[in-house]
Amino acid sequence: MSCDLEYDGALGLPHYKGDVMDIIFDGWDMMIAFPPCTHLAVSGAKHFEKKRQNGQQQEGIDFFMALWNAPIPKKCLENPVGIMSGILRPPDQIIQPYYFGDPFQKTTCLWLKNLPPLFHAGEKDLFNETVTHTHKGEFVTTPSGKRLPKWYSDNKNPKIRSKTFPGIANAMAEQWG
Repeated sequence: MSCDLEYDGALGLPHYKGDVMDIIFDGWDMMIAFPPCTHLAVSGAKHFEKKRQNGQQQEGIDFFMALWNAPIPKKCLENPVGIMSGILRPPDQIIQPYYFGDPFQKTTCLWLKNLPPLFHAGEKDLFNETVTHTHKGEFVTTPSGKRLPKWYSDNKNPKIRSKTFPGIANAMAEQWG
């Protein structure tokens, strides 16, 4: 089952449209959660002081920790590089979309409980067969001199930037489902 405040379940799969806290104590055996990173990711560090003062950062931390502390035996919480590494602990795994066949770079942290790290094969696996890594995609240099993945630079919409790439989602479903 999926749960989201906005998604309408258009794919026809079981979906709860609402606050995950409404159903978090319903006896789930596994949760893969993608808590909002708006107030937690280092990409927004220049706004941290304001977010601390107005309570937004603490709200983000509290939500992340509520998910982590929920009574669900198997968990994965996904977030970009951010402050949770210093608040909860460092992530168990750091992955990239290009590890799983999508030609993009987006550093993604996974905090795991009772789940193994996602397997991904480099150029060759032990049997010289499965290859999951692909190229990292194109990059652009911004006027300030910062080097960004082109897909990220081209998409200013936070909803597009926060999407999980299909290769990672498929790996989670195949390996943990």
